[in-house]
Amino acid sequence: MAWYDGIGSIGVALIILAYAAVQVRRMKPEQLSYSVMNMVGATLILISLRYNFNLASVIIEIFWIMISLWGIVLWFKNRSQPSEPASSP
Repeated sequence: MAWYDGIGSIGVALIILAYAAVQVRRMKPEQLSYSVMNMVGATLILISLRYNFNLASVIIEIFWIMISLWGIVLWFKNRSQPSEPASSP
């Protein structure tokens, strides 16, 4: 196995682990770790595609990275906003 295949396989494993963790309720999709795992995984797959090109896979990985970055930005934005106090009845 070439080094880039190993890198791509690690990326696939990260994406699968993140998805599986959400399905078994070990992780929430709005958690930072979920978006980071997806972004790193997609980036590693994209690196492997540099050496073994497949246009459809490149397109989906670019979108996977963009959506993951969006999730990361939203996490930081929501984190910086103060929580609303509970309203009294």
